[in-house]
Amino acid sequence: MHEIEPYYRWLHLYNPAEDSLSPFYGKEYNHDLYSENIYGYYIDPAWDFIGSETLYIKVLYTDYDEGFAIMEFIGEWNDAINNDIMHLKRNIIENYAHHGVNKYILIGENIFNFHGSDDSYYEEWFEDVEDGWIAAVNFPEFVQEELKNYNVDMYINMGGSLQIDKWRTMAPNRFYILVDQLIQRRLSI
Repeated sequence: MHEIEPYYRWLHLYNPAEDSLSPFYGKEYNHDLYSENIYGYYIDPAWDFIGSETLYIKVLYTDYDEGFAIMEFIGEWNDAINNDIMHLKRNIIENYAHHGVNKYILIGENIFNFHGSDDSYYEEWFEDVEDGWIAAVNFPEFVQEELKNYNVDMYINMGGSLQIDKWRTMAPNRFYILVDQLIQRRLSI
């Protein structure tokens, strides 16, 4: 797992450690020291701790004018034991929402498992976005199935056209526009 890095080719466009509105503002990364781990497996030092022992994040891009954030995840999303959605909602999402972000692209290629609980934090997040949306991009199919088993798909758009293999070839604003168009198309049906 230590070889899985968060996507870094947009770092020259947005760096959460340099964004004074980011919860990671001022964080210094030591890329020579692997100290964070998930179940005893070290992860790349560029991943950020959100309060969960099993789920880490990297905010890849945020545009406060357009009101969107792109976030990549690694680990096991465990609401049953670690209440990961609470950590994500309280420690990350509420910060961005306070600054006008109401559209979230969650990249889940490196989510290895999902253990659900109740859906109250997802419902609260969904209500908070009002005219926005939450999109899960490239979550593995078995993880999507587990999310659906806990009715998370009522609050987060996932699957189908949101399996976007070539997202890394796009600029962040272009990626956002594509996801927004896909969400709007779903809403108009």
